[in-house]
Amino acid sequence: MNYKDKFIEYLRKERRYSEYTVKGYDDNIDDFIKFMSARNINVLEVSKDDIREYLKYLDSLNFKNATIVRRLSSLRSFYNYLVSNNLIKSNPMKLIKNPKKEKKLPNFLQYDEFMKLLESIKNDDALSIRNKLILELLYATGLRVSELVNIKIKDIDFSNKVIKTLGKGSKERLVYFGDYAKELLDVYINSERNELLNGKVSEYLLINNQGGHLTARGVEDIIDRIVNEASLKHKISPHVLRHTFATHLLDNGADLLSVKELLGHESLKATQIYTHITEERLRSVYLHSHPRAKK
Repeated sequence: MNYKDKFIEYLRKERRYSEYTVKGYDDNIDDFIKFMSARNINVLEVSKDDIREYLKYLDSLNFKNATIVRRLSSLRSFYNYLVSNNLIKSNPMKLIKNPKKEKKLPNFLQYDEFMKLLESIKNDDALSIRNKLILELLYATGLRVSELVNIKIKDIDFSNKVIKTLGKGSKERLVYFGDYAKELLDVYINSERNELLNGKVSEYLLINNQGGHLTARGVEDIIDRIVNEASLKHKISPHVLRHTFATHLLDNGADLLSVKELLGHESLKATQIYTHITEERLRSVYLHSHPRAKK
């Protein structure tokens, strides 16, 4: 096993990152290694100038700054690991600054748009019930897609409508769901899930059409198909439903600290972006509704 593979195993087994997160690190580092190898540069001997050339390459692909920042973050962690294991003396990434992130408010759905998504799914087979449950749970709980697909039946407290989940860094938290989600859970678990399993056994809640564990990529594909069926024009991902969860809570009077805990954010700063969304909505409502807002 080479040093890159050992780092990936370290993320998986010691840091206990989700498979979705681990794959992101793996892909980012592989891309960097391929770039350097094509230039006959040993990854253990890269210079500041080599990394700057890699940044120029990423920029030539028209990657957004946020994407470049994620790639640099992966490489910083990788090189920190190499330093701690005495494979290199210092981390060359310490000399590299992140590009500034574009200030962009996260997308979210209006409630009627969310309902349009739900209502586009027919209740006529096991996959339809499962897909409706996916939407309902993402909106009801604010879970990340990696957290959603890793829910096990034993993690669900049906009487109190609570799910225990492991978030980033294996931090455990509780998320809550309402009556609509509970009703779908009851139908799915008592009937449709067994049909999807088709005699197989699984501890996971969400099952794919082969009777196996549904992946994060699978959920993304399912939502893409639902969006097409519902004829909604903008891009909707599982994370958009997480943004929608947070925005609707704040719009309806939830305090920022509570939303922070429900989202599993480490700091309040990560949650504060949602206050900008609600401020924009309030401004829009005012300009639209007040008789003397505009001439």
